[in-house]
Amino acid sequence: MVYLDHHATTPLDPRVLAAMMPYLTGKFGNAASRNHKFGWEAEQAVDESRKQIARLIGASPREIIFTSGATESDNLAIKGVAEAYAGQGDHVITCAIEHKAVLDVCRKLEQRGARVTRLPVGRDGLVDPGAMEAAIGERTVLVSIMYANNEVGAIQPVAEIGRICRERGVPFHSDAAQAVGKVPVNVDADSIDLLSISAHKMYGPKGAGALYVRRRDPRVQLTAQMDGGGHERGMRSGTLNVPGIVGLGEACAICGREMDEESARLRRLRDRLRAKLEAELEEVSINGSMEHRLPHNLNMSFAYVEAESLMMAMSGVAVSSGSACTSATMEPSYVLRAMGVADDAARTSIRFGLGRFNTEEEVDYAAASAIEAVKSLRELSPLYDMAKGGKWFK
Repeated sequence: MVYLDHHATTPLDPRVLAAMMPYLTGKFGNAASRNHKFGWEAEQAVDESRKQIARLIGASPREIIFTSGATESDNLAIKGVAEAYAGQGDHVITCAIEHKAVLDVCRKLEQRGARVTRLPVGRDGLVDPGAMEAAIGERTVLVSIMYANNEVGAIQPVAEIGRICRERGVPFHSDAAQAVGKVPVNVDADSIDLLSISAHKMYGPKGAGALYVRRRDPRVQLTAQMDGGGHERGMRSGTLNVPGIVGLGEACAICGREMDEESARLRRLRDRLRAKLEAELEEVSINGSMEHRLPHNLNMSFAYVEAESLMMAMSGVAVSSGSACTSATMEPSYVLRAMGVADDAARTSIRFGLGRFNTEEEVDYAAASAIEAVKSLRELSPLYDMAKGGKWFK
């Protein structure tokens, strides 16, 4: 089966597994145990991973806080800042197409009395930095805008957003789970104060992630959301997942070395897939900007074909119709709706997410499978039949 759902998760790179294996077996120490060799080995491995992660995003190792993944990082960043700066304000700005890990956290803050502004996006999936600046007020304590969207791959104007936030003195958080390791991310160049990272989106293990927290110019304050032994400088208590952390570090190191070449290859494969689909199928459309887009993402709508039926017909290809976190619902994608895509078109959308181990042959197979499935399903569709016969009127 061909796997083209790399936005949901990525396979574990064998090199990452090799780096993790010693810490799953003989080197099993607790990184907080500082009285013997087992603990020292674990602590040394954790410190090396901090360096690897920091190197990839242009940060200092001391600014890396380990978590269980991007969802926890988002929770710690947004709730932590909201609580730490509660005396200065109660207003948070985000956007309508954020991951649920951000949107649901903001909803929770509203239940506690905070005010949340959800910025709209254009048909390209991008936030208008001017609208964001206009929304900032005296009681704004945080702006949280994702680096790249998990459904349509839209890369936000992060550097411009960061510049505005810095000028206005408002901390800027970005959920970069889909971007880190895929496109260059530099927290200083982008003026990012908090950044969420997930290992399993970049060929590392599930259950490991990190939050970058700026320490200077300006220093960002956080209120811990998990109390206990005071691990991670008091920001995130709990015994560190040493094998997972080692895997995250190695995944970052590999991305740092190979990202440019890999991204160029994936962009070629993505464009090959798009060209084949558009050459053989009529009434297909791209959702989101192609100019400001992750290199491995393609989100397309296939008119007159329900996405669920199409995915079932493409039995040899693993794709999705949107975020893995909302795949259980039959509702049209809230991301596409926020972009102004009509419900009918949103229900026909498929997300193709290419990855490190996909080949040209797999892409050709996936394209052929999709083309055959769409043509077959359209033959069964009375709506398509009426449209072709000129009997369908909107």
